[in-house]
Formats: sequence, structure tokens, C-alpha cells
Amino acid sequence: MYPQNAILAKQVADALQAHRWQLAVAESCTGGGIAVALTDIAGSSQWFERGFVTYSRQAKQDMLGVCAGTLAKHGAVSEATVTEMVMGALSRSHAQVAVAVSGIAGPTGGTPDKPVGMVCLAWQAEKMMPVVCTEYFSGNRAVVRAKAVERALRGVLALCVECAVPESIPGIS
Repeated sequence: MYPQNAILAKQVADALQAHRWQLAVAESCTGGGIAVALTDIAGSSQWFERGFVTYSRQAKQDMLGVCAGTLAKHGAVSEATVTEMVMGALSRSHAQVAVAVSGIAGPTGGTPDKPVGMVCLAWQAEKMMPVVCTEYFSGNRAVVRAKAVERALRGVLALCVECAVPESIPGIS
């Protein structure tokens, strides 16, 4: 694991604990890397609710409820698909926040429209709309996956900060 991912994972853990939230992850190209980064932390069962590793299209449909039509129209690596993945992770768990990632880590599998290094990510907290983005990372397979894990963790951390409840902000009662 990249050292910065261990630091970010600890920050995510602290933020989730501060909110008393649990996290679910839905991973494709990272192959469980987000879950590993987070569950390497002792006591993670207090805030890590579950992880879905859905490499195949069928797994995305079966485990997360991604629509076959979405996959046919947009592909497995798309903002539409990760939106449905994150919504599925949230609705099929007891978590209050979720992250989803799907991408092309390489070295093969890229196309002119979806090159190696393209990663789509989505984050969602209960009662909020998903936040979605596409990133383009350079490097070999291991580097692309590590950068995707880092971006996923940064997004969870940002979501925790944005969703701060008034009673958790010092000076607000």
C-alpha cells in the first residue's frame, strides 16, 4: 500500500467514528484495495460495514443492482455505472456512507474512448445525491489501482467533512 493511503485511511476512520457512521465500499478495478486499506486499521469493524468486489458485469447486477441496460448503454467503466454501484452499496448495507469505483487499470483493456488509467468514482451519504467523477491516472496497473484507492479515500473524507452535523462543529449548538 502507498504510505499516503495508510494515512488517509486513518483520517477516514477518525471521520467515520466522529459521525458514528459506517462505510460500505463497492469496488471493481481496485479489487478490494479500498477495503484492505481501511480494514488494516485495528477496530475497523466499528465503522467498516461491508465491501463488495464486483469485477464482472454480472456481479455488479447481482450484488449491487446495477441495471443491465446501464451496463449495455454506458459500459462497466462509466459514471452511470458507478452511480448505480454506490446507490446499491448504500441500499444493500447498513452503512450511512458508501464509495464505488470502476476503471481500467491495464495494462490492457483500454480503448480510445476509455483509455487505461480511466477510473470512475462515486460517493454517497444517506439522503444525499451521489457525487461522481472520472479521473485519468498514469502508471502501471499497481500505480493506477493505488491512485484510485487514494482518490476514493479522499472522497470519503471530503464527504464526511461536508456532511458534518451542526452539533459536531465546535462553537455551534
